[in-house]
Amino acid sequence: MSGNLYRGQAGLPFSSSLRIYEPLEAFPAEQQRQLVADGGRIGSRAAVENAELQASLGRITRTGGDPFPTGRTDLVRMTRVPNGRHAAPVDSGEETPANDAGRLLYCPSQLVIRAGLAANALMDGVHSPLADLLIPVSQRDRHQVRIDRINAGDDAKRVHTRASTWGIPFSWFSLFAESDRKDVVESDGHIVTVRVWTPLTEALDRARFAVAHLALAAPDLDMLDDLTQLTEWLELFHVQSMVELDYGAVADKVYPDESPMDVRLGIECLAEGDMTGAAAAYRRLASRWIPIRQLARAS
Repeated sequence: MSGNLYRGQAGLPFSSSLRIYEPLEAFPAEQQRQLVADGGRIGSRAAVENAELQASLGRITRTGGDPFPTGRTDLVRMTRVPNGRHAAPVDSGEETPANDAGRLLYCPSQLVIRAGLAANALMDGVHSPLADLLIPVSQRDRHQVRIDRINAGDDAKRVHTRASTWGIPFSWFSLFAESDRKDVVESDGHIVTVRVWTPLTEALDRARFAVAHLALAAPDLDMLDDLTQLTEWLELFHVQSMVELDYGAVADKVYPDESPMDVRLGIECLAEGDMTGAAAAYRRLASRWIPIRQLARAS
């Protein structure tokens, strides 16, 4: 896979992800063994990203009209969190000091469930007539059998990844701060992605802070509903988890990015009744992200 393909130069939409990495003990025993096996099979983070993109392109061109993952194998992203209060995660393929081996955290891709959720969203949206052509009813029914098989397990409700195309929801930025660890991944003079990390406990505190203030200052704001759902989602996971915002290829268009600060300032201004300050923060966000979202409608 070429770097140009990954950066979206071949017409692929910009895709960003919000992921939860959990310690091994957070998963059922049978899944623990599978996570260790799958994680060791792929290796580095870059290899996982390449394998996931190649697999998705392979499903699009598969004969028979079935674009869904079968679930025979699943990709796993791993990160190692060194011991220490202020330690930051590193790629599982990188070395850590000998006296600070740290612990591995896992984020399973869960492609079967996520593909089903994406298909349902497409069917319920404005493009549902097109969805009927792209995803035949017979293939949707076949995939539902796969989903039902997974839902019979113990860990079906905890979907570790949320995805967004053509931009990042403003609510996601409320989980992060300017001081959080950032990894900037570059290739051939372009930014491939930017990843921002924060402990789950920090993300939850920030989400609850934002919900509390918006509920009082702007109860009709759509972002309040988004943040409430995010908070409930975060509460499903192990307290020692890490939260990752992966910008994806859109990072090359917006980085360096001050969106987490603008969202925080906007919420604080609303809470203080400073409508001018809140409007200024929103204008900064809009000027940065509306052009990205407009690319979804570009011909």
